This record gives sequence, structure tokens and C-alpha cells, in this order.
Amino acid sequence: MTTLILLRHGRSAANASGVLAGRSPGVELDDTGRAQAEKLVDRLAGVPIAAIVSSPMLRCEQTVEPLAQARGLVPGTEPELAEVDYGSWTGRELKTLVKESLWKVVQAHPSAAVFPDGEGLAGMQARAVAAVRRHGARIAAEHGPDAVWLACSHGDVIKSVLADALATHLDNFQRIVVDPGSISVVHYTETRPFVARVNDLGGDVAGLIPPSPKRRRRKAPARSSDAVVGGDTGA
Repeated sequence: MTTLILLRHGRSAANASGVLAGRSPGVELDDTGRAQAEKLVDRLAGVPIAAIVSSPMLRCEQTVEPLAQARGLVPGTEPELAEVDYGSWTGRELKTLVKESLWKVVQAHPSAAVFPDGEGLAGMQARAVAAVRRHGARIAAEHGPDAVWLACSHGDVIKSVLADALATHLDNFQRIVVDPGSISVVHYTETRPFVARVNDLGGDVAGLIPPSPKRRRRKAPARSSDAVVGGDTGA
């Protein structure tokens, strides 16, 4: 049921300045972020991407633009992949937020964290996972179970999707690192997902290329839901 490339947007001016941008309008990529977006075109060359879905935040739209233009794709906008609504924390410096009592809850018990005048992290995970599953089912129906698609979102959102795929509680999601411009990969099957990569900033992506129809006929018709005993043999 499809392979999902989770792309965190490239570095933004807010990332570089230590500000929690949240849903602030007009937050753009900085020079480093724009370079990360351009490099993605060559990095994913050869990987047949069936669809691109993006958070409506400007920094995500800018990140997928070069890749979408190179592939002739029109990115879809998915509000449920938008950044966390940090409420009154939005736009504040991280060095001041660490002094808030809620900061410790976000770190140690994020499933209980609800941002003042904003949303809770548990609610964010629910909407993001539902969106990923919905788009995955749609793309599988349109392009087949071997389809590869890309979703561009934000650090906490991607970490929550990965936590779900790993079947780990949201309270553990702070143990996952997702840097700007990184990709993480999840293979979805009928019974469970397989997390193939996390926070990949430059590794080989040949393993994301689906087998040719001839090769597929000689082997399994689709990705199995079973794990390989003893470990996979690689791409």
C-alpha cells in the first residue's frame, strides 16, 4: 500500500534564529533551505514519484516547488499536515519557552501537552496520521500498491507519523530526530508499516525505486506484510 517519503521542509529563517514559527504567515526558506530544496531534485532522480502533497505553510510549498517543477507535478495541499498550532507560543524564542512549565510536559509527556490557545500534540498526531493514511489509500487506488509519494511537512508532525508507524507511544516521539531538509521513509502494507529511513540527509535512494513489472512477476506481486527473519538483504 505505497511507499511514503516524509520530507521536512528546508531550513527557514525562523529555524536559524531560534524562533518557534508555528503557523506564522510568510515564513520563508533561508539560503540553506533553498539549496536543500534544489538538491532534492537530483537526490530523488530515478525515484518515480506518483504524487506530492504539502502542508499549506509557505516554507513547505517552497521546499517542494523545484521537485514538482522537475517532475511536472502539481503539489496537493493538505491542511491536516500543517504545522502544530502552538497558540500563544507562536513566534516566541525557544530560549524563553524553555522556562515555561509546559515545556517539561512537552518533553516528558507530550501526549498530555496542549498549547495555550492552540492544539494538543495528541490531536495533531491523530489528524496527521489520518491524512497520511487517506492519501496513501487514494494513491494506491490510482497508481497501484508500489507507488511512491512524497509528503512535505514539519518536524513535530513528521515525528508523530513516524511514532505511529513504529507503534511507539507519542510520549516517545521526542526520541526521534527529524532535521530540516531530511527525508524519512515508510513502506505501508495491508497489516503494518515498515520504517525504512529516519532523518536521512544524503544517503543512497536506490532502494526506493519499485521493481520493474517483469521482476515483480518473478517475485512477490506486492510488498509483503511479513518481516524477513534474520533481516532483509537490502536493495
